[in-house]
Amino acid sequence: MKKFVAFARVSSREQQREGFSLDVQEEALKKYAAHHGGEIVKFTKVAETASDETARRHFNETVDYTITNAGMLDGILFYKVDRAIRNTHDLCKLEELEHRHGVLVEFTSQPFPHTPAGWMSVRNLANMATFQTQQQSVDVKEGVERRVRAGLFPQKAPYGYENYRKDGRSLVRVHAEHGRAVRRIHELYAYHGCTIDEVVVRLQQEGYRFTRSKPRFTRSKVADILQDQSYIGKVFYKGEWWPGTHDHIVDATTWERVQTFRVRGRYQAHELLYGGELITCGHCGHTITGEAVAKKLKGGGVRKHFYYRCAKYTADDHPRIRLKQAALDEQILAIFQTLRVADDDVRDWVVEVLRKRTQSEQKEASERVVEITKQLAEIRRQQDELLNLRLLKEIEADQFARKSRELRERESRLTLEVEAQARGRHENADLAIKAFELSQNLVAKWDRADFDAKRRLLEIVCLNLTLVGVTLSPEWRKPFDLLAEGLPLEKSRGDRIRTCDFLVPNQAL
Repeated sequence: MKKFVAFARVSSREQQREGFSLDVQEEALKKYAAHHGGEIVKFTKVAETASDETARRHFNETVDYTITNAGMLDGILFYKVDRAIRNTHDLCKLEELEHRHGVLVEFTSQPFPHTPAGWMSVRNLANMATFQTQQQSVDVKEGVERRVRAGLFPQKAPYGYENYRKDGRSLVRVHAEHGRAVRRIHELYAYHGCTIDEVVVRLQQEGYRFTRSKPRFTRSKVADILQDQSYIGKVFYKGEWWPGTHDHIVDATTWERVQTFRVRGRYQAHELLYGGELITCGHCGHTITGEAVAKKLKGGGVRKHFYYRCAKYTADDHPRIRLKQAALDEQILAIFQTLRVADDDVRDWVVEVLRKRTQSEQKEASERVVEITKQLAEIRRQQDELLNLRLLKEIEADQFARKSRELRERESRLTLEVEAQARGRHENADLAIKAFELSQNLVAKWDRADFDAKRRLLEIVCLNLTLVGVTLSPEWRKPFDLLAEGLPLEKSRGDRIRTCDFLVPNQAL
């Protein structure tokens, strides 16, 4: 009995409707093998697009299997030429399979003689298939660009919207449940003083669901939603935002408030704690970058392992050093342990110095608020004067409207800045004190801190972190450098330490 290898592929629902479905191909290939007194020992079916890497991988694996077992195989079966060949590289593989390894290549619905003339026919059909693939790619790209220019999403609508068809066209509309959740997320962040973590909690308390299968919102999803311009009527394509025609979920004022507050406390959605230019390489001075490696578990599921290495890790003369995140965690804990102050009096005194520092920053913020308030008063005076001029008909209506709009915009920006100053002052007033207090028992609390808290803590106490070999070397900010080095006797007077030795410039914290 003859032995065959078979390969079937369907590239789209349209081709299924045209009669090229996997079931149709499978039936035809099995019928061909039986008619020629043989059986199929390996059958590969792929329901992917022609350009998909998965489809190409399955094709290459089938060819490799056929070459390895060429001695026991009589042929490799395809339904049509374009089910196998989409480029000249694939054609060369099949020609080599027949001419060099002796395995006949059969296209069951397009039989051809195994002669030079027959292979010329296959090449012609392959060229047509290649042209169709390339032309289809061009047509798809042009169609996508036309959709974007028309203000439509080029792909599936983002969360908060849903796709639907009307008169044969794919359109989007606001999803009743998801759109309400998106609107609530922006309201909580813009007007209720909620952080991202607090937004997540409030959504759960108020009964909002992300999806039916995943009801709970995550921090990263909320962060993405807060910066997605789709909700103010824009479409993202090729790295740029284009004007869209879909309905807005978030109004412009709320969006502007969210972005103002978000920039002041930017959330990092990734889990690479020591990435993002936090550490430099002691060998070459470049940034230490992080990478997440996913490993499949035996019982199913995936576990991520995080590694860190220099960005120039692959250079010829660079040490091949790559550390796990756990190793850096251990070093960070050991580094912070050096900040531990055993003397209670000294510890209380450091807290007092830091409190003075935050009070100074609060004073500066308050002075800025006073200055903005004066500007707001002046703008409102100008608005009153402008209105009087219009009532006396000393200025035209269009001039009044233009100037009035300018004053309102200035008033809105200044009012928002006042709120942002107050919010930032509230969030950061005791940050330095909390950082010092946390450093005194950091080992117990580090594991419970979230990503954002750990990053802020490291940036508060360290100017720089350098990886020398496999060892982290910190450059401390003041006054933490004195804590790490230990307070020398010459900096003290009897039982008191001079405050001037511990005070820091404004930018230090």
